Amino acid sequence: MGDPLLVQQLIGNYSPQKFRSKFLLVSAAFILLVIALANPRKPDGSSNVKHKGIDVMIALDVSRSMLAQDIKPNRLERAKQFVSKLIDKIPEDRVGIVVFAGRSYLQMPLTSDLAAAKLYLSTAAPDVVPTQGTVISDALQMSFAAFNAKEKKYKAIVLISDGEDHDESAVKLSRSLAEEGVMVNTVGIGSAEGATIDDPVTGESKKDAEGKTVITRLNETSLKNIAAATGGIYLSLTNSDEAAGSIQQQLGTMEKRGITEMSHASYRYYFPWILGVALLLLLIEFFMGENKKIFKAKRLPVTVIPLLFCLLSSLQLFSQNSNEEIKQGNELYKERKYGEAASHYQKAINKKTGDAAAHYNLGNALYKNNDTDSALKAYDKAIAFSKTNQDKAAAWYNKGVLLQNDKKLRECIDAYKQALKLDPADEDARLNLQKALQQQQQEQKKQQDLEKKEQKKQQQKQPQQPQPPKPQASKMTKKEAEEKLKALLQQEKNLQDKLKKTDAQTIEKPEKDW
Repeated sequence: MGDPLLVQQLIGNYSPQKFRSKFLLVSAAFILLVIALANPRKPDGSSNVKHKGIDVMIALDVSRSMLAQDIKPNRLERAKQFVSKLIDKIPEDRVGIVVFAGRSYLQMPLTSDLAAAKLYLSTAAPDVVPTQGTVISDALQMSFAAFNAKEKKYKAIVLISDGEDHDESAVKLSRSLAEEGVMVNTVGIGSAEGATIDDPVTGESKKDAEGKTVITRLNETSLKNIAAATGGIYLSLTNSDEAAGSIQQQLGTMEKRGITEMSHASYRYYFPWILGVALLLLLIEFFMGENKKIFKAKRLPVTVIPLLFCLLSSLQLFSQNSNEEIKQGNELYKERKYGEAASHYQKAINKKTGDAAAHYNLGNALYKNNDTDSALKAYDKAIAFSKTNQDKAAAWYNKGVLLQNDKKLRECIDAYKQALKLDPADEDARLNLQKALQQQQQEQKKQQDLEKKEQKKQQQKQPQQPQPPKPQASKMTKKEAEEKLKALLQQEKNLQDKLKKTDAQTIEKPEKDW
């Protein structure tokens, strides 16, 4: 390298140990940065919440008669307003929803997730029940089946209908429900004068089989008898707030049982402290020299000073727990201030981009604020950042509900399938998947029917030229031909009589479809 004495003077103060220490400090800082990127955390704040309540099944009439406009905007919309207010007044109870017309369907099983209950309520419409009519007994039976069969108390049904029941067994069934400890409260909606039913497709008033315009009226007698048979009350829906308050008071008279639920877990994050240690190690390495002195006097470059200031400021900012923003957002969400809640969730995301809970809650708030597209994007990010299968399944499930509300059946079916793959025990996802598949089959059938009608019209517009018949030698006399024709007519008459008898015996479909 050069003159030995000169080289010895140049490297006399060099310390190999200090060089190795600097290397170890940089390596340790790099390892800590990798660990910080892994986002170590532990659950913090999850707890069992205990409260007392009952199980309430809401049976909502969605038959065509509920589209009558003697109650503005129409009976069904007013009924949904009432149910929404009632759900807000019974936060301690579990709620389920049954929709019915000519048949009944379990729209949502019993749950304490009242926000989900309102989502399901918003989709209730005559289209969700293929068989039209009004069969109250089937709705009561379906509601009872959703309860715990081992208990003979803590159970109530709130039936909302115009009472135009086409089945006379509802009162008899109510007495049986009373023996099983079920209280049925009924809410009538409509007017005694009645109103016509407008077809939403054609805009014309509905007519019966005889061609007369149908007038649907509130049948209070039937609803009063059902409520009286179980010790419940009957209310005529004129003011939604007052009716919801009266039902709440009636439900409050029932004996309640203890319910224990797991609250949503929050987490304590450790990455800010790990980043702080890594920054400290880098600062020590920067000031440490390679000679035998403990520290080499170095003046920081001017460009490094603002950089360190920014790093320290960022560390202080990251140390603030994003859970505080999420908690504030949750409070605003409960107060129905969805826009403000979404703003707090977004702030939490800005502080920690990979916070799956913030993205999930942001999706809920955006959906409530009628921003479906942004809500779907938020759920996609929640799925990407979620660490557990249950969290991912919940995001897939909510995404499926949004898609189902938008009539995007193929996409919502895929979402429910993903939720079930991640959480096979999710009964809500299983029921919604079955319902979506049924709706898809109905849509496909409608499309096929439309295609057939279109083909038939095309055939009628472009008739084919008939081919001239080829002359054939007749092998029957005129008398034999007349007897053959009579025999064919008699066979057709017998077949028509048989079909009429079969139609008369079927009980699957009510005679009236409103």
